[in-house]
Amino acid sequence: MQLTQHTEYALRILIYLSLKEKETRSTISEIVDCFSLPKNHIIKIVHKLGKEGFIETTRGKGGGMWLKNSPEDIIIGDVVRKMEVNLELVNCEKPVCPIISVCELIHILNRAKDAFFQVLDLYTIADINQKPEIMIKLLKIHKQSKYDI
Repeated sequence: MQLTQHTEYALRILIYLSLKEKETRSTISEIVDCFSLPKNHIIKIVHKLGKEGFIETTRGKGGGMWLKNSPEDIIIGDVVRKMEVNLELVNCEKPVCPIISVCELIHILNRAKDAFFQVLDLYTIADINQKPEIMIKLLKIHKQSKYDI
């Protein structure tokens, strides 16, 4: 199973925000510069992250985004489920497969997908940040990091 760039970028944004002090605002420009990502994609992803309740956003001067909940409360499986548009691994209906009534492929793949999510549901955004000081340096996060020494 391969995640879309949309979901991968959403996870990167959440990781970035998790390294900042609680409710410290970050901007789309910061994230675009930090990860060298396309601004138009990031705008859409930030909008969806806000709509799905992962982040808070505010517009205008002094605006920005921050995590709505603590990193320990953001389950990776939830992020993937809400950000992925299509979690269907195969579609035996289009075109209709002649062996659909006796084939077990869809059931096997669905079991594998369930196992995939069972593992993702064990981890949170906080679990990704095992070396926050190094991550902050690599991402060149300045000031307002909760791990500043």
